[in-house]
Amino acid sequence: MPPRENRTYIPLILQIAAALWWRGSAPFRIAWRRSLPYRLRLRGRMPERILLHPDDPFPYRLEDADALLRGRFRFAGETVDVQIGSIFDLPPPSPAWAEALHGFDWLPALEQAKGDPARILAANLTAQWLKRHARYTEPAWRADILGRRLINVFAHGRFVFADSDVMWRSRLLVSLREQSRMLARISAEAPDGLPRIEAAAAHVLSGVCLNDDPRRLVSGLERLDAELARQILPDGGHLSRSPEALLAAFRLLTMVMEALDRARKPVPDGLPAARERIAPMLRFFRMGDGALAMFNGGREGDAKAIASLLARDEVRGLPPGEARDSGYQRLAAGRTLAVMDCGKPPEGVFANAAHAGCLAFEFSAGAQRVVVNCGASNEEAKWAGTLRATAAHSTVTLADRSIGRILDGRMARLLGPRLMGEPQNVRTNREETPNGWMMEAAHDGYVQRFGIVHARRITLAPNGRTLTGQDRLFRHAPRHTRESIPFAARFHIHPDIRVSVNQGGGVLLKFPAGEGWRFHATGGELSVEKSIYVGGESARRTEQLVVSGVLRNDPVVLDWTFERIGT
Repeated sequence: MPPRENRTYIPLILQIAAALWWRGSAPFRIAWRRSLPYRLRLRGRMPERILLHPDDPFPYRLEDADALLRGRFRFAGETVDVQIGSIFDLPPPSPAWAEALHGFDWLPALEQAKGDPARILAANLTAQWLKRHARYTEPAWRADILGRRLINVFAHGRFVFADSDVMWRSRLLVSLREQSRMLARISAEAPDGLPRIEAAAAHVLSGVCLNDDPRRLVSGLERLDAELARQILPDGGHLSRSPEALLAAFRLLTMVMEALDRARKPVPDGLPAARERIAPMLRFFRMGDGALAMFNGGREGDAKAIASLLARDEVRGLPPGEARDSGYQRLAAGRTLAVMDCGKPPEGVFANAAHAGCLAFEFSAGAQRVVVNCGASNEEAKWAGTLRATAAHSTVTLADRSIGRILDGRMARLLGPRLMGEPQNVRTNREETPNGWMMEAAHDGYVQRFGIVHARRITLAPNGRTLTGQDRLFRHAPRHTRESIPFAARFHIHPDIRVSVNQGGGVLLKFPAGEGWRFHATGGELSVEKSIYVGGESARRTEQLVVSGVLRNDPVVLDWTFERIGT
């Protein structure tokens, strides 16, 4: 059998070769798809109208519409102001910003704002896009961006059509026909992962919402069914291991199934089966406030939107205690809930947003988040790399080094900033003890570099008033050097909680509503340090509890407890 290093790099080399070929062939691909012979193949029966507008269950912020009406286009952490001319003529500040612009991410907020100013702006932006991008260009007609744009138009374009000129409306319908036919040809070209599910969902919706070609609905359903079967794990998680990505997939699946039901079209068995697996896993990831735990590039999300979306699940499956396929464990008792990451990084493109947070956990008491991870940010250059590091998670770091590594430079431009390497093996166990349910896991993420194994055990008391844990650091094998290695167990605290150090040792955590918890630890030096929290769109300052020390010859055992104070 070839060495593990060779088995790892051979597929990477093949992926690099494929990415180079795709990039090098772009001029020829664009020229062919813009040519008259190719464009003639996109013609056909003229759709009479958009037959139905799918219901998008996600809310959109009115302040985003207000910014757009003032000429401020805010996407992916970047802002471009335009007062004269068209936003489509200005250079985009980042690829992600351009993708959002061409994906019509501005349309949902304008529709929610309603009113003539919002409708006129939406119609003008649509007309400006048609004038400049009626023929194939990239990234505007790339499969994933094309799919996102079609979903936004179908779901939020009703008010754009209202009181519109007949000629303008006909021109838009012709473009939608050509875009839909193009997507049916190229949806498999969308980047792997959630973008490919989104493209497949748009493929289906184009067959439901337009009546120009009934065959498109059949091919779209086949494509979506295949992607869901491939990307949704047996326990209902997503291959990326991201709770937020799973929520996005559930939203798209719900939109498609409800549109099929309204149009009285048959639903393939694979769609409701996938939905029945996903819904309990989303409940698995919901913390006490109703929003999501933050792992592997996911943020909290909107608690009300999540609740509304899950309310459409008729099966109402209960969350499991463990999700071995996804690599997570969950404990719940009383008003307390804890979720721990017990998995290794996903493979390939699915690791492009993955975090190096193995054995990190989050816990909430009632509706208050207590221990958190630092989150994720759309501002790629400023925060993303830092937030993906091990130190940004409530777990143990050695020598302030992150487990795994993130591709950068030319490799990242070709393959994306994927998380590579360790850990390769994560052992997990779960059992009921006299002190409550216990979850434990151990990973080898630091074995290759330091020869150290990290094992963590967390137990939640039956009444939910005490969460106890133990972290162990020990040598993997005698052959490893006996150098002294600094360690730090980090517990990032939610910014709404006030942290104060007790004179007799330990730390007091005071909730906004008055509830109090006490933290104490043995086996290292306890300190309070600065931290950051990016659970939503903006970063917030917060604090972290750090138990630190140096591992020398003997194993390190850290015992720690979160205990509720009073009644």
